[in-house]
This record gives sequence, structure tokens and C-alpha cells, in this order.
Amino acid sequence: MRRGAKKAIVAVAASMLTAIYHMLKDGTMYQDLGYNHFDRHAKERQKNRLVKRLADLGYAVQLAPVPD
Repeated sequence: MRRGAKKAIVAVAASMLTAIYHMLKDGTMYQDLGYNHFDRHAKERQKNRLVKRLADLGYAVQLAPVPD
């Protein structure tokens, strides 16, 4: 293994330990966030960033979903 693989293993282990710690602390069970959790999170973050940027430029923004 190269150094990068070892670093990735330690990163995954650290995130697993963090999840286990919070589960034990709060007394909750593991709940999978779903396969598209990060995609949904990224879209929400991008939307908020772009709305804030337009507001900083002096525009009032009102968002409405596009009809199917």
C-alpha cells in the first residue's frame, strides 16, 4: 500500500469512531442517510450560496420550483 491508502483508512476509521461515539452518547441507532445524501446537501448549499450572492449584488430573490 502507498501512503495515500493508509491515510484514507485512518480517515474512514476516524469517521466511523465519530459516528459510534455519537450513537453511544445519544443512545440512538445508526440511520443510513441514503445514497444521494451528499448530492442533495451540495445542491442545497449551492442554492443558498447563489441566493446570497445575488442578494449581495442588490437583487431580491424569490425561488419557486420548476413545474414538471
